Amino acid sequence: MKVALVHDYLIQYGGAEKVLEALCEIFPNAPIHTLLCDPKLVSERFPNRKIHSSFLQKIPFIRKHHRSFLTLMPLAIEQFDFSKYDLVISDSASFAKGIITNPSTKHICYCHTPTRYLWDDCHRYLSDFRLPILVKKMAPYFLSRLRVWDYYASDRPDFFIASSEFVRQRIKKYYKKDSIAIYPPIGTDKFYISNGAKDYFLMVGRLLPYKKFDFVVKVFSENGLPLKIIGEGPENKRLKKLAGKNIEFLGFLDDESLKKYYAECKALIFPQEEDFGIVPLEAMASGRPIIAYKAGGALETIADGKTGIFFEKQEKQSLLGAVSRFEKIDWESLEIREHAKKFDKEVFKKKILEIVEKIRSTKSEIQNI
Repeated sequence: MKVALVHDYLIQYGGAEKVLEALCEIFPNAPIHTLLCDPKLVSERFPNRKIHSSFLQKIPFIRKHHRSFLTLMPLAIEQFDFSKYDLVISDSASFAKGIITNPSTKHICYCHTPTRYLWDDCHRYLSDFRLPILVKKMAPYFLSRLRVWDYYASDRPDFFIASSEFVRQRIKKYYKKDSIAIYPPIGTDKFYISNGAKDYFLMVGRLLPYKKFDFVVKVFSENGLPLKIIGEGPENKRLKKLAGKNIEFLGFLDDESLKKYYAECKALIFPQEEDFGIVPLEAMASGRPIIAYKAGGALETIADGKTGIFFEKQEKQSLLGAVSRFEKIDWESLEIREHAKKFDKEVFKKKILEIVEKIRSTKSEIQNI
């Protein structure tokens, strides 16, 4: 069976790319097709893997300004030829699901989410991202046209796999499609429990507006509790201006350093709504509890009072209340790590292979699989 993989962009490393890494382990000979790629990222994370990028790769500076070229992406993703493949798996949060395949080629879409900036987050997208003035003025018109393309593109996969039950419901709402939820993988064996936690809270992730790092930075600047932030992104300068002396920005760290900070933190702060959220599970695999906003995928991965604490609103008093409750609980690191093992990479790989085998051997609709 000849298999190909499709990914939206290979220009940063996050949860979606960790899913792609696991898919590469399942299908070691499958090439990757992607709209754009960063050669450095590819050499570090996907060495010896054949990568096919679209014509967009030739546009100067596009990797830093790819949001300004959204209208070209449907055309670019449709140019890939999959006629020689028996199975194509698209790993998609936006355009990858829109590939065109032959009738004899099975297309499974692992959907991280229906394209957020085209559906429920379209207004926040326009306000949060610092797009060029001309692009911002024209954006509503172009986003409307892309929304139509996105809806019809959702007809192209033969089967949908959702990254969570939360996403499964979103797929049903926006695409009117049934799907099966398989949680993204974490390599629990790569993380470890420290002999003793240190006196700091931790945040990890891309510094983007929707992740609400600014909200936490303001609260911790006032209460004086030590907070370390790992990650880079467009919000970096603004967050540093908001931060008090008790907040340390560590930037992007290598895997070994990241694991150390996970293992030694008091708790991970997770203030945003995510479709799933791998970061909390990496912290839990390190035996550390989570203080999380009660929404999205966190509701499916965090056991309140056992592996973490929820706060109801993205507001100061709600977060402070959760921190206060957190301090009163005697957390069991081994129990937290055992919970994280339910989301291990090997569990993910086994479930994906089961779906692939069932799809290969049946022509039934997805609800019968």
